[in-house]
Amino acid sequence: MPANNQAIIDALITAYFAEIETVMNYIANANNLDGVRAKHIKTSLEADVAEELGHAQLLAKRIKTIGGTVPGSEAFKAAQRMLQPPADNTDLVSVIKGVIAAEEQAMASYEKIIKLSDGVDYPTQDMAITILADEQEHRREFVGFLKEFEKN
Repeated sequence: MPANNQAIIDALITAYFAEIETVMNYIANANNLDGVRAKHIKTSLEADVAEELGHAQLLAKRIKTIGGTVPGSEAFKAAQRMLQPPADNTDLVSVIKGVIAAEEQAMASYEKIIKLSDGVDYPTQDMAITILADEQEHRREFVGFLKEFEKN
């Protein structure tokens, strides 16, 4: 195992919890949004739930594989203020901006894992690169939504 294995495990755990929290917030926002224009946002969030959950499962497996322990819910600390459902269920722009911010946070997390594992843990690095690409695609989709909503 690499010398900086604990740093990699810690970064994987951070990403794992972020993915789990994203799943919770995507489910909440997809179910809470109202209005004629909410359909596409809700559909996209619902589709992303499975992918984000898949990311969490990959991260958990990798944590265990490289010698860590996947933490339970008692170790979880919520951190995604930007993705909390808005008080106004028709405030689609705040949800879109929250998703963009969360995806940017996720991208930074995976970039950190890529750097930590570079040259020492290629399977972890490869996994992080693949998930980073997914997060970039999610972000791009919501940037497109934001452009449309800010135009009107």
